[in-house]
Amino acid sequence: MEATGAGVLVAALRGHGVNTIFGIPGTHNLAVYQELARYNVTCVTPRHEQGAGYAADGYARVTGRPGVAVTTTGPGVVNAATALAQAYSDSSPVLLLSPGVPTDHPRLGRGYLHESKDQSGALDALCAWSHRVTSIREIPAAVARAFAAFTEGRPRPVHVEVPADLLERVGTADLATPYRPMPRVPDPGALDEAARLLRAARRPGIVLGGGAQQPGRDEPVTGRLAMELAERTGARVVTTVNGKGAVPESHPLCLGATLHLAGVRRWLASCDVVLAVGTELGPADLWEDRFTLTGTLIRVDVDPGQMYGDHVADVPVVADAALALEGLAVRVPAAGDAPVPEDPVERERDAELRDLTHRWAPQLVALREAMPADTVVVGDNSMMSYHGAIVGMPMDPPGRFLFPAGYGTLGFALPAGIGAKVGRPDRPVVVLAGDGALQFSVQELATAVELRLSLPIVVAVNGGFGEIRDEMTRRGMPPVGVDLHAPDLMTLASAYGARGRRAERPEQLGEAVVEALKAPVPTVIAFHEPR
Repeated sequence: MEATGAGVLVAALRGHGVNTIFGIPGTHNLAVYQELARYNVTCVTPRHEQGAGYAADGYARVTGRPGVAVTTTGPGVVNAATALAQAYSDSSPVLLLSPGVPTDHPRLGRGYLHESKDQSGALDALCAWSHRVTSIREIPAAVARAFAAFTEGRPRPVHVEVPADLLERVGTADLATPYRPMPRVPDPGALDEAARLLRAARRPGIVLGGGAQQPGRDEPVTGRLAMELAERTGARVVTTVNGKGAVPESHPLCLGATLHLAGVRRWLASCDVVLAVGTELGPADLWEDRFTLTGTLIRVDVDPGQMYGDHVADVPVVADAALALEGLAVRVPAAGDAPVPEDPVERERDAELRDLTHRWAPQLVALREAMPADTVVVGDNSMMSYHGAIVGMPMDPPGRFLFPAGYGTLGFALPAGIGAKVGRPDRPVVVLAGDGALQFSVQELATAVELRLSLPIVVAVNGGFGEIRDEMTRRGMPPVGVDLHAPDLMTLASAYGARGRRAERPEQLGEAVVEALKAPVPTVIAFHEPR
């Protein structure tokens, strides 16, 4: 085709199924925006580029399709960098597209608008990779390479930079045919050994991470197969935060997303065989820097590097999770389902849950009763999420919980919730945040209002950064810089054109969520969190 570089870029995106982008127009990317309507690509405009990155991430997590963010050069790219680093931590397929300095720009700089020393190099340090194209004919190949990376192996964010002069220049390029890789098939010998160990195990355990999720599928095959194995072997199943919702947490063998609880860690350490699927088993999952397994570890992951992480696999199964579990299910007989053994792990877990979640227990019950079963809950790094909803609000498929694990950013929930709702308008979406986290991205209320999203935004108000306040107290130091003025959220919501509701009692919270899911604009629902 003959077109401007921007036209080739948008045509390449459309050829890979992209119909929505999240981004902010700027001087150097206007040529891209000029082409969007021609290729029927919808533009969602957040109020900050970090919000664009989080929205693209939320979109990807619920649709199973890559989320695409577009920024201008320099500050636009750097503003989105934190969101990309979060997507890298959580293995989320996000493509950031940006202009770069012109092809003839001198390496020593010349005071060009939004000039950076090495914009692509900076992003390369945070993403799977960053690539700066050098010609118009290279653009389709760069886009195709990005989408191939999302579908083969572990999906992680990618940055493609197109020099600003190439976006405006007319040239010719051949569009690349999308690459459709086959899922990675497990080694039969590894499955035989893994199945033998599971059949003989006296105290087996199964850990499911984000790699066990199947975005875009309301009935994840991976989770169903994992529960079949659990029922046949008597194994209990625990998930990481990113694995929450992959299996029904109401199942008697499921311990929920409680891997970080001390009692559950002790149970896992005592298992004679552990099957870990799609998880790093990292310190951010376990909330412990030094954790040791005593049993045999079977690891299932599309990333070969995971076999040699903190916990080296005794039986490595490098494969698509669903195919690996399907192969194990064939090898572990269905006859004579194993009885559920007596084990103190549930009692220890429940005692810890009561200690952790008592602050929000009535609100969590009210939320669970108010939300439809297929609700997508998007939590921020706020206490109500990680000490409350993650462990204390059971979720069964097709529900889904999105959370910024690992990298642990603040300000994720609202823009990611917008991206999730844009990607799956048929699904109810509820945002959970504290007043501190909300203010990192509160300006995205304007985006949600503009899109007329029926989006409940539940805010637990504790007057600042409650978790850090508690950490200071545990250190024996007086709180410093954490007791902050909380804005009048009702007035703030009204100023943006959203609805505002105060929930003085738990039942009011449930009623407000039910109303908000039907409202034509987002609703900020605030309640005061007891300290």
